[in-house]
Amino acid sequence: MHLIVGLGNPGEQYAAHRHNVGAMAIDAIATEYNFPPFRSKFKGLFSDGKIGSQRVMLLKPQTFMNNSGEAVYAALKFYKIQPEDVTVIYDELDLNPGKIRVKSGGGNNGHNGLRSIDPQIGVDYQRVRVGIGHPGQKQLVNSHVLSNFHKVDHLWLDPVLAAIAKNAHLLVKKEQPAFMNKLALAVQKADDDVSEGKVPRKKKAGAKTNTKTDPASTGKSSTTEKNSNNNQTAEPSSQLAGLLKKLFNKE
Repeated sequence: MHLIVGLGNPGEQYAAHRHNVGAMAIDAIATEYNFPPFRSKFKGLFSDGKIGSQRVMLLKPQTFMNNSGEAVYAALKFYKIQPEDVTVIYDELDLNPGKIRVKSGGGNNGHNGLRSIDPQIGVDYQRVRVGIGHPGQKQLVNSHVLSNFHKVDHLWLDPVLAAIAKNAHLLVKKEQPAFMNKLALAVQKADDDVSEGKVPRKKKAGAKTNTKTDPASTGKSSTTEKNSNNNQTAEPSSQLAGLLKKLFNKE
């Protein structure tokens, strides 16, 4: 029995934020393995299914990030799961966008979700850190994590989420090196696709654009979110391939 937790804030207004990349990963896993619809349980959204032959529970805490530990503890207590059989997926400022790191145990590195979880269940759980990059200045951190991914970010985000889902069985089996290798290959393929022109580059200013809604901008936004989003600029189109290539550079 294994519990996979994806951290984030509740509500549609937060669903596409960088801070919610853990919850996005849970949704991708649920889709990949045909889990039943999520239901309200353990102060979160919960689904119970199988990955391979292993029974797996998926949990998206709905307590807001700072109280995530309440939901995780409630699920562990009910199912009598040991901390080492828990995987927590969350955003990491100190990793370049798309970089993935997996380990068991360790500190919280200032992440409020982990700060809430650690006192509740200890520190021996497995962690999957998904890099979202640092805005460069401390005063910009809140607006960075509480804003939507840029459209250009989906060149790495979508392949990463798909790869996390496809290889979740390796997390359940705690085969961390194999999981890391699979994720690296997925990101490299996305990089190659951009370099070879298989992924459309952003159109130049003045060109006609598709009227479809940007997936990263769906859902309602608060006034604060709108202001923070307006202050951000998308990556220039000439740098799209370079953005993904940076994923393999030093952090």
